Amino acid sequence: MSNIDRESMEFDVVIVGGGPAGLSAAIRLKQLDSALEVCVLEKGSEIGAHVLSGAVLDPVGLSSLMPDWKDRKAPVSVAVREDQFFLLGEAGHLRIPNWPMPPLMSNHGNYIVSMSILCRWLAEQAEAMDIDIFPGMSCSELVYGANGEVAGVVAGEFGRQSDGSTGEGYEPGMCVKGKYILLCEGARGSLTKQVIAEYHLDAGADVPKFGLGMKEIWEIPPENHAQGRVTHTVGWPLGSQAGGGSFVYHMDANQLSVGFVVHLNYRNPHLFPYMEFQRFKHHPMMARLLEGGRRVAYGARAITEGGWQSIPKLCFPGGVLAGCAAGFVNVPRIKGNHNAMLSGIAAAESAHRALTSGRSGDELNDYETAIREGPVGRDLKRVRNVKPLWSKFGLAPSFAIGAFDMWAANLTGWNPLGTLHHKSSDAAATEEQDKHQEIKYPKPDGILSFDRLNNVSFSNTAHQDGQPCHLHLIDSKIPIAVNLHRFAEPAQRYCPAGVYEVLYDRDGGEPKFQINSSNCVHCKTCDIKDPSANIEWRVPQGGDGPNYANM
Repeated sequence: MSNIDRESMEFDVVIVGGGPAGLSAAIRLKQLDSALEVCVLEKGSEIGAHVLSGAVLDPVGLSSLMPDWKDRKAPVSVAVREDQFFLLGEAGHLRIPNWPMPPLMSNHGNYIVSMSILCRWLAEQAEAMDIDIFPGMSCSELVYGANGEVAGVVAGEFGRQSDGSTGEGYEPGMCVKGKYILLCEGARGSLTKQVIAEYHLDAGADVPKFGLGMKEIWEIPPENHAQGRVTHTVGWPLGSQAGGGSFVYHMDANQLSVGFVVHLNYRNPHLFPYMEFQRFKHHPMMARLLEGGRRVAYGARAITEGGWQSIPKLCFPGGVLAGCAAGFVNVPRIKGNHNAMLSGIAAAESAHRALTSGRSGDELNDYETAIREGPVGRDLKRVRNVKPLWSKFGLAPSFAIGAFDMWAANLTGWNPLGTLHHKSSDAAATEEQDKHQEIKYPKPDGILSFDRLNNVSFSNTAHQDGQPCHLHLIDSKIPIAVNLHRFAEPAQRYCPAGVYEVLYDRDGGEPKFQINSSNCVHCKTCDIKDPSANIEWRVPQGGDGPNYANM
């Protein structure tokens, strides 16, 4: 920790992240012992401001946390009524029947939700239990104890100058300490990365894998709306260029959740994930659905896709990883919120047992066991080969072989393929530009498709001026000297918010790499996909970033 005098606050348990995992952990701790001192630190301006998900919710986690959630009027009311799956070509589509798919792929009994709204509701339940929730509190540093354990975090530091110095108006923040620290930051959390590196938690795991999820909310005419319908597509426009596909969920109030996921292990540095999303909406099936509608919100975030093989060791001295910080998304089901909630519950129960026995600051090994041998592990183990199959063989073979492997696992608990492994990081998967042709994308029409800066304005993103850039270049020369020449500087394209630009001097001087950090929607893609692993995403000061209302 830096040598700055800070006031301290002490709790029994400190939770970093106010998403489904963190809030579930806080609530479960208070259910077990109302006298426990529990706090939740959230970097967004309010709970839910940084929460983005599809989302079709398997209610198993919510029911485990609050069996009476319906009586409590949780914002979970749009039951899935229709489940569709399509293979798209450029001008047409083919409906894939549901019957060949393993039962785990069915959405019967699930609900279409806004996770940002659900998290706000969970926060209301938590505050009614006297849980301290502090939004707008970025956690910028770990605090270590005398024995090398994680003993707390630095939260709420404000007012650093653009060069990092502590000028007039600087507020050093608080040292928030706990007997246990639960890191529930979501995918590619900055403190999570530090903990994994410090304690070598990934020593026995495959490399992490990620996708980029982009989402718009549309209001469409009533005659186009079918509340409770769930549609997924694969194929066009990605084809063989990359893995991924779309989701289209009919929510209530004639609203539509339109999303597109691109797996970040794509090879062609000219690929432009955001423009693939915009092009998708011009497919005849989508154009008819959106006709007469209007987009009302936009956002993006990274999705953990490594699954079972990529889960690191989950406990470290003084705390645990939970939710997407650990990587519990079930890729073929396109769901992770249920596992996030279940992991938060398991973390709370493990911490409670330790506190009851007078322990603190040690490793919660029973949490590790509960995850790997419990419902989260069972959910992920049976689908563990789908992602590596897709990465190695492409769409069609992975569907056929993956379905067979999942069916066998569903019926017998045994995967005939054993465990396939992820070979390289998403950054390392990027190939040099001379191996690929440049992709020409149509210009957005402003009706169905939009440029990035226009769409970012629908994320309500804001950052305070004058602070250090939270998108840190390890070597400032690499973007031009290496990435531009070898990879056509893909940061210009993989970022879904237009943060990175290469500017050319009209007089023929050297090009310049520019970072427009105020556009950042905190998706973390740059921290994952940069082929030189040269960009480090750090937390800006608290309250900055997107302000999602219903994502």
